[in-house]
Amino acid sequence: MNTLANKEGRGTELVSLYIPPGRQISDVTNMLRQEYGTASNIKSTTTRKNVQDAIVKTQQRLKLFKKVPENGLVIFCGAIPQNGAGTERIETYVIIPLEPLSIYLYRCDSRFHTEHLQEMLREKEIYGILLIDASAATFAMLQGRRLEIIRQETSGVPGKTRAGGQSARRYERLREMRLQEYFKRIGEHANEVFLSLKDLKGLIVGGPGPTKYDFDKGDYLNYMLKSRIIGIIDTGYVNEQGVKEVVDRAPEIVRKIRYIEEKEVMQRFLYEIGHDTGLTTYGEEEVRKTLEAGAVKTLLLSEGLDILRVRVKCNACSYEQQHTLKSQTLTSFEQNLFGKPCPRCKSPALSIVDTQDLIEDFAELAEHANTEVEMISGETEEGQMLKKSFGGIAAILRFKLQN
Repeated sequence: MNTLANKEGRGTELVSLYIPPGRQISDVTNMLRQEYGTASNIKSTTTRKNVQDAIVKTQQRLKLFKKVPENGLVIFCGAIPQNGAGTERIETYVIIPLEPLSIYLYRCDSRFHTEHLQEMLREKEIYGILLIDASAATFAMLQGRRLEIIRQETSGVPGKTRAGGQSARRYERLREMRLQEYFKRIGEHANEVFLSLKDLKGLIVGGPGPTKYDFDKGDYLNYMLKSRIIGIIDTGYVNEQGVKEVVDRAPEIVRKIRYIEEKEVMQRFLYEIGHDTGLTTYGEEEVRKTLEAGAVKTLLLSEGLDILRVRVKCNACSYEQQHTLKSQTLTSFEQNLFGKPCPRCKSPALSIVDTQDLIEDFAELAEHANTEVEMISGETEEGQMLKKSFGGIAAILRFKLQN
């Protein structure tokens, strides 16, 4: 999703189409036809062509559906500049949301409007927040943009004494006992509150001073909840204001989680390779074969992949061939086809009839094979290894394939 969000056109040439369930395909087709006519009034020849080409491609993809899927349909399409090569290529992405869409949107802009899908993904994930110091604790829940204070507790633990002597030592012992009882009570409340949340993604612990670390070191939380602690951070307060401090820093924490998840899935892949279990493969052709055989459990794709799958056809005899090439070489590849004889009929009639981003191509294969897809960024050492050592395409298999 981040890859799509970062794509930009030269002008307002990128089409974003959101179709909610229940909408008639014919209604959307008519709307696109009208938008095609409206685009004919665009003064810039290049922009007009790119917008109309994007609308035509969107219409073609829409024809593949007899009706709008149960959760709706999203299509992104537009001319994307190709890495300083001075050329553009129409890219099309078709997405069936995991949750029902509630909006109907057509937008032509310089970027794809992915925020509605991103918000749907964020809304599913729940993060628990526990703020604690020696005086009080606050339990909160963050789900998408919704922040809810669930519970607040006071400790009943007296403050530290500055007096000396035997009475002071006894006072400190009693205070420590009360603090341990308080920690135990907060742990029980935390287990009760957060373990009941079905989609809990992680727990953030915070508060002023060292108390939060003392609590974390102790055996107060259920082991399942403790394993979901994704950050321990300093806040100035332990009340609602402190919770808002955590929320302000949540994007940074969540981003770190994604890096951890990426590292874990890559470590799984590297473990299987290192132990020669036969449950991994990599490289375009090998991964494609295993996907088509339904053997891939997890598909790993590098976000840095900039490769196209190109279909070439002979206009004289309908001979076809597939090529895989870097996007920046597309123009020279097309020029070299001019006048080249067809391998079958020898006529100089070869031309490109379709181009597809390799990521999109593999994502479609994965969808048919019921395979989970992990997009791996280049932000981690493992992510760089996937791109440089394994060609940016790898797979963890469900079962070994017979040679």
